[in-house]
Amino acid sequence: MSSLQISQGTFRLSDTKTLSIEDLTLRAGESWAFVGSNGSGKSALARALSGELPLLAGARRGDFSRITRLSFEQLQRLVSEEWQRNNTDLLSPGEEDTGRTTAEIIQDEVKNPARCAALAERFGISKLLDRRFKYLSTGETRKTLLCQALMNEPDLLILDEPFDGLDVASRQTLAELLATLHHDGYTLALVLNRFDEIPDFVQYAGALADCTLLETGEKNALLEHALIAQLAHSEKLCGITLPEPDAPPARLTLADSLPRIVLRDGVVSYNDRPIINHLSWTVNPGEHWQIVGPNGAGKSTLLSLVTGDHPQGYSNDLTLFGRRRGSGETIWDIKKHIGYVSSSLHLDYRVSTNVRNVILSGFFDSIGIYQAVSDKQRKLAQGWLDILGMDSRTADAPFHSLSWGQQRLALIVRALVKHPTLLILDEPLQGLDPLNRQLVRRFIDVLISEGNTQLLFVSHHAEDAPACITHRLAFIPEGDGYAYAVGPR
Repeated sequence: MSSLQISQGTFRLSDTKTLSIEDLTLRAGESWAFVGSNGSGKSALARALSGELPLLAGARRGDFSRITRLSFEQLQRLVSEEWQRNNTDLLSPGEEDTGRTTAEIIQDEVKNPARCAALAERFGISKLLDRRFKYLSTGETRKTLLCQALMNEPDLLILDEPFDGLDVASRQTLAELLATLHHDGYTLALVLNRFDEIPDFVQYAGALADCTLLETGEKNALLEHALIAQLAHSEKLCGITLPEPDAPPARLTLADSLPRIVLRDGVVSYNDRPIINHLSWTVNPGEHWQIVGPNGAGKSTLLSLVTGDHPQGYSNDLTLFGRRRGSGETIWDIKKHIGYVSSSLHLDYRVSTNVRNVILSGFFDSIGIYQAVSDKQRKLAQGWLDILGMDSRTADAPFHSLSWGQQRLALIVRALVKHPTLLILDEPLQGLDPLNRQLVRRFIDVLISEGNTQLLFVSHHAEDAPACITHRLAFIPEGDGYAYAVGPR
């Protein structure tokens, strides 16, 4: 029986980036689905399986003799090439259209009209064989390339994001066609964006994050894995309504057009050494910012200005939520607008309590519960737990029994229950493994996109940013200090 085995594999993607596959075996006749978000390494995995990536370490052994990889990018390139064939330099006298027919595309590498006709009939595109390929619909072109891939009877067929760009009906049709291939004994590896794209016939699955294949196994068992189940649950949350706050949010006291933060030519120094050196920065309504820079650049100092905790805020031209520092405002006038999560807060949350109480504590800005909780607050907390995909068993489990990423998510929701004007996440991915990092990033995108809270996301690395980020402030080493790059992402 043919198989493909990868053990402790490290594959080169670029001078600085690699793909890691610890242990994977694909056997003849099996069907696999590998799922990951954008940037997780899905296409790299498809290329590693097909033998197209250099192996830096570990082993890749296989005896599949005919491996075919089919990707959406290949399809787009082929369609583009077909339209380019109409360049007038390629036209013969009297010729109006040089585009190839569907039959010619299918037989691009293997010339076999009988097999071409049989595959076209099987996939319901017989009537399209004489039509020019470039005029086909997206679903029709997908079927055409699948026929082309099957012309040489591959013993391993790798499909990279086969459902991208298809409507619901076309996805269902394609899934049914793939099911027939599986039942005919083809070995299939599908690389997908979403867990709900995994067809019913697929037997095995794997999850990717940060260019690492993290979890593999029997499909149903994998989907019951707590973190995988939460990620799959997050795919269904678009358009949700976040639970209301238990009291009107402070944001409602601000004018819609009022900048949230304005720092003009800011300077913070210790012993005549500038930590913040002539920084001008404005956060307008609706903007979500990432602050990125190395350790010691001044990110934490800037945060302490934003939270109102730094004494040199009074000596700067700094306006927070419409109030100039030093104009008679209290620290609570600032903090009522802010929700804050950091690794240090996570470490400080040592009280023995359950996940539900961690979320409830957000209504009181406390670590732990020290006063009566209203029925309304309990109901609102349950709404947040439902959004996180945490059942009652998880909600009532000890906080420290959850994965590090699930704990971080609970703390983020704790900061959001009051719908703060600004949510500050200070290195929220620090200390998380790739799967937990993906979980936290995904839920940040969901929670921010469905509410009115603005995000301030602080990290060392630009690539950590969730998709919702609109602007970036970068601390860039320059001489003995730092310069600042401020603008849209």
